[in-house]
Amino acid sequence: MGKTCRVTVTDSRSARGALASDLKWPILVLAGILAIGFYCAFTFTSIALFPPPFSPVTNWLSDLGNSSFSPKGAVFYNVGCVLTGLALFPFFAGFYKWYTNEKWRKLLMTITQVVGFISAFALIMIGVFSEDYMTQHVFWSDVFFAFNLIVLILANASLMTHRKFMKLIGYYGLVVAAINLLFVAFSNTPLLEWFTVFTALGYVALLSYNTYKSQLPA
Repeated sequence: MGKTCRVTVTDSRSARGALASDLKWPILVLAGILAIGFYCAFTFTSIALFPPPFSPVTNWLSDLGNSSFSPKGAVFYNVGCVLTGLALFPFFAGFYKWYTNEKWRKLLMTITQVVGFISAFALIMIGVFSEDYMTQHVFWSDVFFAFNLIVLILANASLMTHRKFMKLIGYYGLVVAAINLLFVAFSNTPLLEWFTVFTALGYVALLSYNTYKSQLPA
């Protein structure tokens, strides 16, 4: 009887442990939430401190980090870019959750991760070199948007046929990639930059949600 009870208790603990493991939030999900939280919190704080008038129609996002335009709010935007970029490193590292035994998919996903790391580093550099250092800032901005576009294309290409990937998220990713491409090609409209950045954050949110859902027990 005692042995039976011990076995039952052990089995119960094992079952709870397995369920807890299944429900554990993947690093991609946690990092995605942090990236979105950091960027939105610091960006909107910077907007609140920006001397009026301010509008996405006439102001670039990077204007928020210009200390000449916003002496009190610039530091918030720049720190936000650095923290968001740092959060994106574990976010892209977490793509390993989508690996499969298919060699082509794993290879494409690995390339996506490497390109994502470069994009994340470029975002950090945008915060380090604000518009106060215009030459360096323009360079890193160009790198960020170019590699962000590549990430969107590669991520969709590697995930679209994955059995656990939500196809609607893939279609949304293609729309985001198209917006990013338009901005890279015709980067003379501030509003298009805002659409590019915030729709990309939307993709981060949706992919984080999909990753979480894919880990839940059926």
